[in-house]
Amino acid sequence: MNRLFAAIELLLRFSWQVVVSGVTTARIIVVPRLGAHPVVARFHYTGLDERGAAILGCLITLTPGTTTLDIELDRRELLLHVLDGRNLAESAASIRHEFERPLQRLFPDAGDAGGKIGS
Repeated sequence: MNRLFAAIELLLRFSWQVVVSGVTTARIIVVPRLGAHPVVARFHYTGLDERGAAILGCLITLTPGTTTLDIELDRRELLLHVLDGRNLAESAASIRHEFERPLQRLFPDAGDAGGKIGS
């Protein structure tokens, strides 16, 4: 039952993030003065098996403004393109809270704690 709730939670969180990110991305495109600040950055994930890491990468790619470029399983890192990289710490916290934590309950793997993002 816990896994069912985790799956429902993940679906709801993902749906909300698609809407929020879509609006944010549209604003960047429609209002030129906001400007995009694209960066390529690494996101360190924890506590996910291979399937969980792949799904995390897919969820990130399906969320407007971010794209997973590579998954490095041995380093537990995702290589990401972020459309607005002005606040990578906030982006990492959002990915951890919205996607990584629910996925850890669905696809657990032994690993260290914390998820960080950096260039």
